[in-house]
Amino acid sequence: MRIVTATAAVLALAGHAAPAATAPQPTTDGIWRTDGYGTVLSIRNGTLQEYQTTAVSCLKGDSAQRTGPSTYTTPDGTVLTVRIQGGRDRGSMRADGSVGHRNLRRIPKLPDACTSPVPKGPLAAFDVFWQSFEENYPFFAAKGIDWHAVRDRYRPRVHAGTTRDELYAVFSEMVEPLHDAHVAVQDGDRVFARVRPGTVVPTEELDTEVKKFIVARDLKNARNLQDFANGRITYADLPGGQGYLRISGFGGYAGDGAPYAAQLAELDRALDTVLSQERTQRLKGLIIDLRINGGGSDALGIHIAERLTDTSYLAYSKRARNDPADPTRHTRPQPAYVTPAPGPRHTGPVAVLTGGSTVSAGETFTQALMDRPGKTVRIGQPTQGVFSDVMSRKLPGGMTAWLPNEEFLTRSGRTFDGTGIPPHLTAPVFTKEEFAKKRDSAFDRARNVLRYHGGATGVRPRVEP
Repeated sequence: MRIVTATAAVLALAGHAAPAATAPQPTTDGIWRTDGYGTVLSIRNGTLQEYQTTAVSCLKGDSAQRTGPSTYTTPDGTVLTVRIQGGRDRGSMRADGSVGHRNLRRIPKLPDACTSPVPKGPLAAFDVFWQSFEENYPFFAAKGIDWHAVRDRYRPRVHAGTTRDELYAVFSEMVEPLHDAHVAVQDGDRVFARVRPGTVVPTEELDTEVKKFIVARDLKNARNLQDFANGRITYADLPGGQGYLRISGFGGYAGDGAPYAAQLAELDRALDTVLSQERTQRLKGLIIDLRINGGGSDALGIHIAERLTDTSYLAYSKRARNDPADPTRHTRPQPAYVTPAPGPRHTGPVAVLTGGSTVSAGETFTQALMDRPGKTVRIGQPTQGVFSDVMSRKLPGGMTAWLPNEEFLTRSGRTFDGTGIPPHLTAPVFTKEEFAKKRDSAFDRARNVLRYHGGATGVRPRVEP
C-alpha cells in the first residue's frame, strides 16, 4: 500500500530564482477517527491498533502490522491500505475484498476512555452491548424494535452475580427478534444467530446435498461439467447452447486463510475457462445459481459482474451510520461501479436464481446485476436481506457482538435489507416437496425463459420505484 504524499511546492521568489523548498511529507502515523463505524485507530511504530468506541466505552479491537509502505496485515491475513488524502489530517482505510473505504480524520490524542481501565463485570458488558447497537444498528425502525424498551426490560436482569451463561442468554434474547443474519452473539465456540423466518442457513452440509441433487437432476445431460475455486464454483454447458454457473460463496477459493489476491487469482482462472472466447461467442444464455450462497467478498462479486457487461454502470452505493444519536444520518454514499473486464465477456441474457439462502455478498452480487445492461431476470425466492459488512464489537469479559451498520443503495436510493431482493419470477427453491418429487422448478423456469424469451423485459416486472 502506498502513502499518498503532498507534492513538493516550488516557490517562485521575486527577483532571482532560489532553491525549491520541499514541504514535509505527511505520514499516516498518529491517531485517527473513522467517519462512522465507532472506531479510533492508533498508528505508530509499524503497528495499527483499532479501538472500538461508544459513548460508554473504549476497548482494544484488532491490530495489524506494517507489511508495506502503506499496508498493514491483520493476523487473519486481511490487508488494510491506509492513505493520506487531501492534506495531512485526512485519510482513508480500505480492506482487501471490501467495496469502498472508511474516511479518516486525524485527532490529537486517544479519547480518555481508551487510556482508562476497562470497566468489568456483567453490567459493564451489558451497557457496551446495548450501546454498540444503539449507536450503529440502522434497522430498528424498519423492524419495529424499540431498543430503549429492550434495555429497560433486560438490564434489571443483570447484576454483579450474573453468570456467563445467563448473560449470554440475555444477549441472545435481546437480538433474537431482529431476525438478522448479520447479528450474532459469540462466546468462545458458541454462537447465537437467527436468519429471516422461513429461510435456511446456507451450511456446508446443505450446499453438498443441493449440489449432488443438481448434478444428478439438472446437469445429467450437460457437457463440460467442471468445478473451480476449491469447489465453490461449478460450470456446465447445457443442451441448447445455454450455460450454467453455480456460485456457492465469494471466498474460500484458494483455501482457508489465503489472502484476497490469491482468491482473486483463483477466480480469474475459473472465469478465464468458463467465459472463454469460444464459449462467449456461442453462449445463448447463462444461468447463474446463487440459491445456496453464504457470502464473502463483495469485491469478488463485482469482479464477476465485470465479465457480464460491455458497458460501465453503477452496481450500488454504500453508506454507514455515522451519528450515534441519529439513525437517519449516514456517511456520504460511496458508489461502486461495474466496468467491463478486458477479454471475453458474456453480454447476452442472464437468469439469476436466488432464494432465502442467498446471503450477504451473494445479495450484493445480485444487486450488482440489477441494472446490468442487457437482459437479466431473477427467478426463485427473495434473498436473505443482509448486505452490510459485519462489525465485530468486543465486550468486557470476553464475549463478542456482531452487527451490521451499512446500507447498500440502488440507483434510486432503495435498499433491500430485511426483505431481501425479490425475484421477477417466483418459483419454489429446494423445498421438501421439490426434493421428494425430484423437481427443480426455478432451474426449469430459467431454462424456459432463456430459451423462449431470451430474458426479455416483457417477462419481468420492474422492481425499482
